[in-house]
Amino acid sequence: MIGLWHAFVETPRLKLKLQFKVSKKGDYTLDIAMEPIPLPIRMETVEAGEDSLRGTGHAFWKPDEKVKVELAFKESTFTGTLYIPMFGSFALQGGKGRGPFLSEALVETVKPYRKGKMAERTDEEIAAAVEQLLGKLSLEEKIGQMCQCMASNFSFGGTVTSDPPEKLIAEGRAGSVLGAFDVNRVFELQKIAVEQSPHKIPLFFNGDIIHGAQTIFPVPLAWSCSWDTEAIREACAISAKEASASGIMYNHGPMIDISRDPRWGRVVEGAGEDPYLGSLIAKAQVEGYQGSSLQNEETIIACLKHFIGYGASEGGRDYNTADFSEGTLRNLYLPPFRAGIAAGAGSVMNAFNIYQGVPVAASSYLLKELLRDELGFDGILISDYGAVDEIVEHGYAKDAKEAAKHAVNATMDIEMVTRSFDYIPELIREGKLSEPQLDEAVRRILTLKYKTGLMDDPFRYIRPEQEMAIHFSEAHLRASRELARKSIVLLKNDGVLPLAGETGKVALIGPFADSKDLLGPWQFSRYGHETVTLYEGLRDKGIPEKNLLYAAGSGVSASLEGGIEAAVEQAGQADLVILALGESSDMSGEAASRMSLELPEAQLRLAEAVIGAGKPVVLVLTNGRPLVLTGFEGRVNAILETWYLGAQAGHAIADVLAGDYNPAGRLTMSFPVHTGQVPVYYNHFRTGRPLTEANAAEKFISKYLDGPNEPLYPFGFGLSYTRFEYGEVTLDRKEMKPGESLRASVTVTNAGSRAGEETVQLYIQDVYGSAVRPVKELKRFAKVMLEAGESLEIAFEIDCSDLSFWSPVHGYKAESGDFSIMVGPNSRDVQTVQMELIES
Repeated sequence: MIGLWHAFVETPRLKLKLQFKVSKKGDYTLDIAMEPIPLPIRMETVEAGEDSLRGTGHAFWKPDEKVKVELAFKESTFTGTLYIPMFGSFALQGGKGRGPFLSEALVETVKPYRKGKMAERTDEEIAAAVEQLLGKLSLEEKIGQMCQCMASNFSFGGTVTSDPPEKLIAEGRAGSVLGAFDVNRVFELQKIAVEQSPHKIPLFFNGDIIHGAQTIFPVPLAWSCSWDTEAIREACAISAKEASASGIMYNHGPMIDISRDPRWGRVVEGAGEDPYLGSLIAKAQVEGYQGSSLQNEETIIACLKHFIGYGASEGGRDYNTADFSEGTLRNLYLPPFRAGIAAGAGSVMNAFNIYQGVPVAASSYLLKELLRDELGFDGILISDYGAVDEIVEHGYAKDAKEAAKHAVNATMDIEMVTRSFDYIPELIREGKLSEPQLDEAVRRILTLKYKTGLMDDPFRYIRPEQEMAIHFSEAHLRASRELARKSIVLLKNDGVLPLAGETGKVALIGPFADSKDLLGPWQFSRYGHETVTLYEGLRDKGIPEKNLLYAAGSGVSASLEGGIEAAVEQAGQADLVILALGESSDMSGEAASRMSLELPEAQLRLAEAVIGAGKPVVLVLTNGRPLVLTGFEGRVNAILETWYLGAQAGHAIADVLAGDYNPAGRLTMSFPVHTGQVPVYYNHFRTGRPLTEANAAEKFISKYLDGPNEPLYPFGFGLSYTRFEYGEVTLDRKEMKPGESLRASVTVTNAGSRAGEETVQLYIQDVYGSAVRPVKELKRFAKVMLEAGESLEIAFEIDCSDLSFWSPVHGYKAESGDFSIMVGPNSRDVQTVQMELIES
């Protein structure tokens, strides 16, 4: 009965496909996947008979009620029963393997509907077509294009009162749909739109494709640690290819918020604390999702979110107030959006927070003056889920009607899911809004529907045959594994890694030692049950299973009866312990803020006992934010930060542990010594009383009484299995005038015994100016692969764009004066030389 099994179940509302993966490592385990709604089911207890299994588990949407399953197996078939909360009980009868796709029958059905071509139009011709169609729409039909509905009654947030999607679409009261996980459902709803709605205008189908569609890649915080924008671009292109085959053509991503507070759960979705690197990654993601043209049916619209300052949520608490200056807005939070817009992003989504006392969804200053007028964004502005209604909750509007007025005045084009925009006709009759305002919004929406080919071929994205060909394909899995390897950061190593050829017995201990919870939040893959675990990765490296001593030891947040005792026993028999600890996926992401950055207490107790066994310990972390690792730094032999690495996580981690891949990841968020330091980040201001080695013993200095100012692991930090040495940093000139450039050079040598990749980082400090500047800011980096003993000169060109910043006095300008140029392997360990920018 070990292996993969499938069954189909007919319900009154839809056909379900269920997959069961049975594994055995000492005890039997069971993983369950469900389609077309890819909701995760986690089994907690499994009892095995001779040819049968029974188990219980939980589903996050009904945690107080148990999932129950009983299965009886024959050689190639099985029968059984399954109870899923809110779905009910099902009799099961199925067979071996993945089974056919749910969309298989759609292949022939959809063929007559697809035209396979779109008209070649210039921008002027598209504009003329839009005006012609716009002139035919009634006021209510225009508002319909500005409204989004859910594909079903399933809700991502609070309950939304609304008519069924079929009714809204047929009446022309919805122009886009969120949450159509199934290509069959996309076909059903698009068919209603083009056959029954008043003007037959096709729908956008929107989804959150954050780090993969069906093939899951590392979470964005992880892939940012690769510092490899081309690999990130490829991951997004593959994600777009998979999503668009299933009918999704409008992404609710990428998330490009800069954040310095790891308590905020959504740091997992972003690129960390630095605006320069964040800008490069924002550009790469837009280019990956949208390709060279949105006319290509394998691309999807990129939506930059969340504009702006969402990462500044006070206390790291999601949806909380944010309070920051215009200087911080423009120098820290804005650069990734500027880069994404320059790359051609088709959409932007508002943030949930306030700015200067005004909810962003209602802010004409941010959305109209800054985003549209100053940055030149002419694409679709969509609200985040419920954000228009929440203008009332913030206290900025009396009711939903007034909230709609504020949002439209701020040039909001689409209201996601809620129905405040239904008040627009009344607001127009009262003279509080005008129909030309709506025309501007609908122009933007229809223009993008023409540019994506929807108006010519509404079913072009419905390609079930392509689903079957590319979803979770070997080529996509290879790309996921490669980016996963690049995303791993080695934080400590006393020489215990890489594992020796003859490793002896390895105790693999911890709740993530054989867990498939390695995908992270914000993914809806139907293949989660096929995620490669760490145990499987090491086994597939050729370590005999008799030498892999496994014990979970504890749950993620709760102890297991006898778990610590079993773990210590396994550790005692081993030559080396791999301690796999971390956070479950639901501990990161939206609405997943944490007060403490420590590992859960149950895991800390397990770690204490296992470390006490006295064997060499390698700590392997699975998590979505920087954690406090101070208690481990001096007590384990190596620390490997693996984040949530996606579908091939176990293989990627094993590649690094075994030395088949030399780790090259570099942190994009600082790791604090203590939660009390947060926010701690490298590009901070100096203060009037900065702490230095010389004044460390003085009292009235900016410092803590009970700990250091600096993080445990700084931005840009990461170790390798080889060692790099830096020569002296030189400048080709000490002075520079506006319009000129200078060159900073350094020779880097691989002084170790194996090939490795180094990320050479250049930072700049504006020593004084019309506004205080950070102690250093990343401005350039170079990734170089060096063979053992090889040296290479790295040169960076610096011009005035690298020296400029925004200030209330001068706006954006590079001010004359002194600058420090710093080069090194991370933001802490740098060499410094001086230059001066002089007036012409």
